[in-house]
Amino acid sequence: MTSYIKKEVLLQAKGVSLCYGEKCILRDVHFSIRDIVRPGIRQGQVVSLVGRSGMGKTQLFRLLSGLQKPTAGSITLRERKPAEVGNGVIEVWRERPVQAGDMGVIFQNYYQFGWRTVKQSLLLAARRNPALAGKQEEAIREYANRFDIADVLQQYPGQLSGGQQQRVSIIQQLLKGSNFLLLDEPFSGLDICVLEKVTELLLQVSLSDELKTLIIVSHDIATAVAISDTVFILGRDAGGEGSTLVREIDLIERGLAWRSDLREDKVFLDTLAEIKDCL
Repeated sequence: MTSYIKKEVLLQAKGVSLCYGEKCILRDVHFSIRDIVRPGIRQGQVVSLVGRSGMGKTQLFRLLSGLQKPTAGSITLRERKPAEVGNGVIEVWRERPVQAGDMGVIFQNYYQFGWRTVKQSLLLAARRNPALAGKQEEAIREYANRFDIADVLQQYPGQLSGGQQQRVSIIQQLLKGSNFLLLDEPFSGLDICVLEKVTELLLQVSLSDELKTLIIVSHDIATAVAISDTVFILGRDAGGEGSTLVREIDLIERGLAWRSDLREDKVFLDTLAEIKDCL
């Protein structure tokens, strides 16, 4: 098995519930995402959240993004921040509630400003990241070349294919500098060739920084499992009204993480069957 260590908690949900009046949508949701460290590799985290329609995936997505507040419980993230110690500055871990803007959110429709060129939109995103001060153009060129959109920088969103719009949306969030990316149905409506490019792109993103964490909400269970290290299953149990997390599957322990030859693996197929049985 590949050598790895799970270290600090990067994001944690504790007792999260969401109700509208007397109707409970989510109930007592608990989970955590930890920093995965692999020797000699910048290894980020890729987590998938799966569940049948009507289980509250979209609502949990909004709670994680900070766009909506839970009725009960908390969602916190931990980040490394500089702190003065004696005569020097060191990085320390600090925990705080998630807020809107903490996470890069990539919705299924890949919304873009139709009156701005791709480059203008990317510049707007890059200027929001203090770490890129004076280096915005260089960063845009690097990402555009890496994700194969250098030839469309002067075009408008309406001139792009769906795959190109998706790549632009992902680059926008990367330029903003967030360590967390939330992706809503990133595999939806893609043909097999584009699907392979998108999964490879997401894997590249996850390897760009040790703390980079992708949280994928998807109905495409096979593709989500194929690129994830952990799967959380949202469903219902006998504990009461509303959905909760009914299963966490550690794909690393099963030898299914960080591999490209999974599709015919018996353990992979058994895992897909296990997930479907929970839905």
